[in-house]
Amino acid sequence: MTVQAWFLLVLGVMGVLVVVGTVVGSHFLRETTEYSNYVRDRIQPARVEAYRLQSALINQETGARGYILAADPDFVMPYEEGRREEEAAAAELRALVGDEEKLMADLDAIETHAAQWRRVYAEPLISTVVPGEPQFVDPAVVDAGRVAFDRLRAAFEVQNADLTQAREDGIATLEDTRTTRDRILAGMVVVFLLAGVGLAVLLQMIVVRPIQRLRQASRSVVAGQNFEREIEPQGPADIYALGRDVEDMRERIVRELQVAHEREEQLENQTTELRRSNSELEQFAYVASHDLQEPLRKVASFCQLLEKRYGDKLDERGTQYIAFAVDGAKRMQVLINDLLTFSRVGRVSDAHVRTELDVTLDAALTNISQAVEESGAEITRPESLPTIVGDPTLMIMLWQNLIGNAIKFRHEDRPVEIRVDCEEIVDGDDEFWRFSVQDNGIGIAEEFADKVFVIFQRLHGRDVYTGTGIGLAICRKIVEYHGGEIWLDPQYREGSRFCFTIPKAGDDMSATEVALKGASA
Repeated sequence: MTVQAWFLLVLGVMGVLVVVGTVVGSHFLRETTEYSNYVRDRIQPARVEAYRLQSALINQETGARGYILAADPDFVMPYEEGRREEEAAAAELRALVGDEEKLMADLDAIETHAAQWRRVYAEPLISTVVPGEPQFVDPAVVDAGRVAFDRLRAAFEVQNADLTQAREDGIATLEDTRTTRDRILAGMVVVFLLAGVGLAVLLQMIVVRPIQRLRQASRSVVAGQNFEREIEPQGPADIYALGRDVEDMRERIVRELQVAHEREEQLENQTTELRRSNSELEQFAYVASHDLQEPLRKVASFCQLLEKRYGDKLDERGTQYIAFAVDGAKRMQVLINDLLTFSRVGRVSDAHVRTELDVTLDAALTNISQAVEESGAEITRPESLPTIVGDPTLMIMLWQNLIGNAIKFRHEDRPVEIRVDCEEIVDGDDEFWRFSVQDNGIGIAEEFADKVFVIFQRLHGRDVYTGTGIGLAICRKIVEYHGGEIWLDPQYREGSRFCFTIPKAGDDMSATEVALKGASA
């Protein structure tokens, strides 16, 4: 049998026990409730009504005797009220014990004796009494009435005794039922405990031990890194199948490890090739910064010298051609410098030190102070900016590009207003600073929000706005190098708002950790 079959067998037995116990327990619980209700709702109220009935008859006897002897009309009222109370109490008793033969016989006997007493003694004498005129009453008649009422009193005692016995019988039956119920419930608890122990033992023998052996075999393979060791399946059919699956998985891991080792060798070769390519790129950067720019400077210089010396001999078109050549050479120099800057981000300088962003922002504003003065830009900044772990030179370049763009793409019809903001953000375990640089310039359409960060992407012609289309790509590379993100806020409509994040430099965060975080971003 499989583990599932054993489980189903045990659960089936326990289910049968639960059903049987529930049925038997419900039966005795119902009987307990019935006997409890019988004593509480029938016998006990019947005793109260019997007392009420007996009290009503005694009141009748007292009123009748007083009226007969004293001829006082005030004694008639207790007699009449006793008659009414008797009828009401008898009716309640019949409703409560109508199915109890013995108790009904007691009630009928009382009613018979009471009627006989009224017929033989009370009613005849009451009818002869003249109110206010006491008369002589024959003692024999009085004795006959007393004897008749004594028989009624004897019936009272019989009724009380039978009601008491009925109550005691009901309580005894209730206690017996409760005792039986409690024994059955205790037996069910014992059976359930035994079944639980049996199930635990069964689990230990059939499931736990084979799984433990399988786990020990698996751990021995993992702990020793000996994936060549075969795992032998044991236990019931399904546990055996599980062990077989684990063994298949081990074999598959062995095959995948072999593939991984091969790929690791390939990756090692590719890494070596990448280092060689980076070295060649560094050499190219050196050549581009020196050897490529030198011919461009010569072209520009000689074109300017040609214009200066032979300008009076050139017509307007020749002068324009020289201007085109000089402008092209200068733009090529700017493009080469921007490309060098873009390629060197995170490679040439690897400084990860505590950097005061107030200092870097001041340096950036100093670098573009002429553009700020010429544009009349009003720059609003926080009283203080935080300190991060990063590259101060790159942060200066970041501020310079963002604020420089805000000045370049200003609106001609209004003064330039630039605002720098900073706020601390806590997102779960991540803490970082979010910065924003917003302006009231011409703005950027929402559909170009991602395109502006792509290298060489321009939204305007060179004849309208100068530039190479690399500035924002450099900004993104700087921010990602520091482990953050940069984006254009599409909700801002009064110009442009660029937002970027930088991880917060905690007291326990080393520069190396920030560097690794930035590299992984």
